[in-house]
Amino acid sequence: MIGVARTLSRVLLGFSIALCSAAQTSTSTSAPATAASEERTFRAFAAIHPIDVHVHVFKTDPAFQKMLEGLNLRLMDILVMDDTESYRKQLQPQVDNALELVRSSRRHIALCTTFDPYKLDSASFDDDAINQINRNFAQGAVAVKIWKNIGMEIKDSSGQYVMADDSRFEPIYKDIASHGKTLMAHQAEPDVAWGPPDPSDPSSSYYRENPQWYVAGRPGFPSKQKILEARDHVLANNPQLRMVGVHLGSMERDLDNIARHFDNYPNFAIDTAARMRYLMLMPPKEVRAFLIKYQDRVLYGTDLDFLPDASPAEVVKDWQSSYARDWNFLATSETFNFRGRQVHGLNLPQAVLKKIFRDNAIHWIPGLADRPTN
Repeated sequence: MIGVARTLSRVLLGFSIALCSAAQTSTSTSAPATAASEERTFRAFAAIHPIDVHVHVFKTDPAFQKMLEGLNLRLMDILVMDDTESYRKQLQPQVDNALELVRSSRRHIALCTTFDPYKLDSASFDDDAINQINRNFAQGAVAVKIWKNIGMEIKDSSGQYVMADDSRFEPIYKDIASHGKTLMAHQAEPDVAWGPPDPSDPSSSYYRENPQWYVAGRPGFPSKQKILEARDHVLANNPQLRMVGVHLGSMERDLDNIARHFDNYPNFAIDTAARMRYLMLMPPKEVRAFLIKYQDRVLYGTDLDFLPDASPAEVVKDWQSSYARDWNFLATSETFNFRGRQVHGLNLPQAVLKKIFRDNAIHWIPGLADRPTN
């Protein structure tokens, strides 16, 4: 116990340093945060044994591992096939690297695998994908990811965009369900991707850096509604398949629409990855009421990454600042500035916080319950 306390104290000190350097995102508008209040924040976060169900980690580092251990934090590392990024073009090297991270993390990292949708026209596509997924399940993978290139990039032989409800994917969905695993579904993008440009939108900077996913005005490009309807067909056709719609299910501006999906599809949940900013900009009373009502259907995720060429010190600083900001938003009644806007904390009940930050991940993604070994 003494060793654990010392480790936590060192990490809390690191958090305090990180918060001071990131004051524009997490500082109270009433007075500068004190070291004592920062320590309380991180003790509360660590005490809940949080699980971040949506990260992309390509390497590790002693400082990064120390952060995970000090926060009692478990991650789900999600693999993606992306032909626009060199380190995501091949699947097997990603799997091998992720499995090594899982082994070295002392159970702080779990794996969400994927399959290669670019091979869809292969005669053996279904068999190859299922065999690969099942190998990964045997190696400990707890979930499978489908990404936005399904619906937004890949086309069939007739030049039509391939949707998530394409019949060639159906055997894969059935196999995932038969193993009791979870499908993490990133379908479509925020509304702003379809235009017009909106500098005030929280995702606008992403499309400046990744213009290939800004689709406004592209001839023949499917609507966001069509892409999400295809995902909903998968939900309806596979009632035994647990699906987590990542990034607030790509319904980031419409809590009522998310609620309708929860009511219509009992096998559907969402994560908050990279979309907490949208919740921060909504009326706090509405967001609080939504999260309390649907407290069993929301999983905490960030979409944070640790890229191959990233500085470990900068990564730790960024991750710490993000966790502090999200905790203060959901768990406290503090008012703080985030990107020039005033944000009011939701002060959610402890029981709801425990579900969002931990219990829902364990329920919706079996296999994440394994406790880390610090």
